Amino acid sequence: MKIAIIGTGRVGSSIAYALVLKQSCGHLIIAGRSLEKARGDALDLQHTMSFCSRPMRIEACANQQVSDADIIVITASVATEGQIFTSRLQLGDKNIAMFRELIPMLAASNPNAILVIVTNPVDVMTYAAAKLSGFLPSRVMGVGTLVDSARFRALLSHEEHIHPDDLRTYILGEHGPNQLPILSSAEAGGELIRDTPRHRELFTQVIEAGFEVYRLKGYTNHAIATAASMVIEAVIFDEYRTMPLATRFDDWMGIRDNCFSIPVVVGRSGIIRHLHPEMNADELQSLQTAAAAVKRGIVSLIPDLVG
Repeated sequence: MKIAIIGTGRVGSSIAYALVLKQSCGHLIIAGRSLEKARGDALDLQHTMSFCSRPMRIEACANQQVSDADIIVITASVATEGQIFTSRLQLGDKNIAMFRELIPMLAASNPNAILVIVTNPVDVMTYAAAKLSGFLPSRVMGVGTLVDSARFRALLSHEEHIHPDDLRTYILGEHGPNQLPILSSAEAGGELIRDTPRHRELFTQVIEAGFEVYRLKGYTNHAIATAASMVIEAVIFDEYRTMPLATRFDDWMGIRDNCFSIPVVVGRSGIIRHLHPEMNADELQSLQTAAAAVKRGIVSLIPDLVG
């Protein structure tokens, strides 16, 4: 299995490190605008292999040299460290311009690849990547609210004294302010997790969690890298895992031509199926609000690709 990571920033480097520690593939490519930095990461990871039980081929190259990859993870983004952001959409114009050059090139030289999008604003970028690549939407997925759902489970775990893995609750919608928890069906061990003011307070913390990490240390990397590696491994090992990911769809729950995180099943071919959770009236209304907000972002940033 050949995996290429496009982007040599902190997130791309962290994903590569996670894949090496887990020994998830046999061939790892580090690529980016800075070939020197990509080579440095590759060399550092080659040294890391001395502590691993199985060999892995690790190489660096320029973006245009990536070819015949099975999975391409795109983390490339305009520089953000040290800048003040109040919304991920602020990254949109420059990142879309980069994708217009990058995605068609990668699609042409990697025609059978699965694309995993990490670049923000991830919902718009995933829609753009699906359109610009010409790939089926099932082969283009954004990490989206998978990381938000993990943050929510971590907070609920402390509150409920239950391991995060045993909590079944999703956050869907935008990877941003218009995300929504599906608490009406959240459960652990068959017991429902009640929709309480305290749980809503925890959810509010989740919405701002990424910006809080950014404020404290200038970037985020560990949680998003772990989330991305989970998606990658679901593809590599054909795991049929259920997770909330950003995906472009023609129609889901009555919402048409949009792209945000919904519950999907992931395996070797990418997104195998969409799931349709039961929601109460408030959740359905929040879903419509999220859908409208994401669609505004899509129409604003890539009007020529809509439809």
